[in-house]
Amino acid sequence: MQFLTLLRRLNASQQSIQKVVGYALKYYARCGEDLWDCIVEECQKGSINNRINILYFLDSLCETSLLAKSHPVVLGPDVPPNSSFYVDYVSRDLAKIVESVVPEGRQGLPNLMSTKQILESWRSKRVVEPQKVDDVMATLSSRQVAAESPPISLPSPLASRPPPSSSASLPRNEVFKRIEEDRERHKRLRERRWVQPISHVTNAFPPLASFLPLENPDGEGELTIDIEFDNEWETTSDWNEDDDDAVGEENELCFPGEGEAPMDLS
Repeated sequence: MQFLTLLRRLNASQQSIQKVVGYALKYYARCGEDLWDCIVEECQKGSINNRINILYFLDSLCETSLLAKSHPVVLGPDVPPNSSFYVDYVSRDLAKIVESVVPEGRQGLPNLMSTKQILESWRSKRVVEPQKVDDVMATLSSRQVAAESPPISLPSPLASRPPPSSSASLPRNEVFKRIEEDRERHKRLRERRWVQPISHVTNAFPPLASFLPLENPDGEGELTIDIEFDNEWETTSDWNEDDDDAVGEENELCFPGEGEAPMDLS
């Protein structure tokens, strides 16, 4: 009951999120699966605003679980070796969670973009298997197109209007609360977007990237430098004329000269 109370009072502040994260990890060895069932149940029946709060809480819970994985002694000897804690549950029930956070129809649209940002973060940092994230993202994209597409035929003006749905619109105070919480959540997400996982480092002080081996000696996971290179490679465009002009301008600023031939960039 105490954990359910914390979940229902959850908001976008880091103090609130970390309080629930600490509780969940503290009692993971004793009743971790029961706590996870509470999270899934509350995510299914809570308000649309509370569901997105739970998703951001899961983002912090996954991050803390991966950190705790390298220090299993802290949570006691009852924790199974090489356990990823709640990350395993998130990966297993990812489709169910997203289905609850972004329900079908226009009701789920307020949570759509934030959910996609969280999923992109999990995919880029390899928190969840990328293929699983791709499958869920494809479902969300098709759902977004269906929700935003105009109706095939306009209803007759003489037809009776259906009763307004209680979930179609939020009260005014809930709307302003959601705006403020979205600002806090997006700021936090931008701060953490550049952080990459370090699966091959077990000590508290990782070595410099230049000292990392070309191959992982343990044969498990990916090197951080490989993950960073993949992310940069996917987001970098091909070399074009604009890049030539930019290099020429930078060269002129660094080495100004009069009457010299332009630099050959071919």
